Amino acid sequence: MAKATDGDTPPVPQRLLAAATRLFAEQGYDRTSVQEIVEAAGVTKGALYHYFGSKEDLLQEVYARVLRLQQERLDAFADADAPVEQRLRDAAADVVVTTIENLDDASIFFRSMHHLSPEKSKQVRVERRRYHERFRALVEEGQRSGVFSTATPADLIVDYHFGSVHHLSTWYRPDGPLSRQEVADHLADLLLRALRP
Repeated sequence: MAKATDGDTPPVPQRLLAAATRLFAEQGYDRTSVQEIVEAAGVTKGALYHYFGSKEDLLQEVYARVLRLQQERLDAFADADAPVEQRLRDAAADVVVTTIENLDDASIFFRSMHHLSPEKSKQVRVERRRYHERFRALVEEGQRSGVFSTATPADLIVDYHFGSVHHLSTWYRPDGPLSRQEVADHLADLLLRALRP
């Protein structure tokens, strides 16, 4: 990553991603030109192509950066020295909070994923599957140890939770009646209630 030349100016890749995220959210991926992105970021097309090979690479990175953050945080929760119920609840609430904190990124991605090439789409699915598998492993750990019910398969439990997460962009509003933490707590509690023996 490039260093900022002055203390108030973010590095070029961050400026490009911020501009692309805003424009993709406002106009849609397919209606946003590379020229609009570089003008909004205050850089040249050469700078964009130095850091990102294409507009499609920007789209992939919009989602990939959120997924990397969520994976790091999930790994920390999963590896923590705490009962499995607490680790799962923390992870379940965290994915809600981090999705809401990056709602534009998530909604852009789900709206525009079909624009990715098959190769890039496969890369994203592999990373997302890795996240879901780590999350599912917590459910399975609790089921094996008798803390969670085995009445519902772990895969279905995970799909249930992430279905809720993936739909946040269709209804959550920062000025709504619930804060992001309240939404996260409610959804995490719903997940744990579904797993109680």
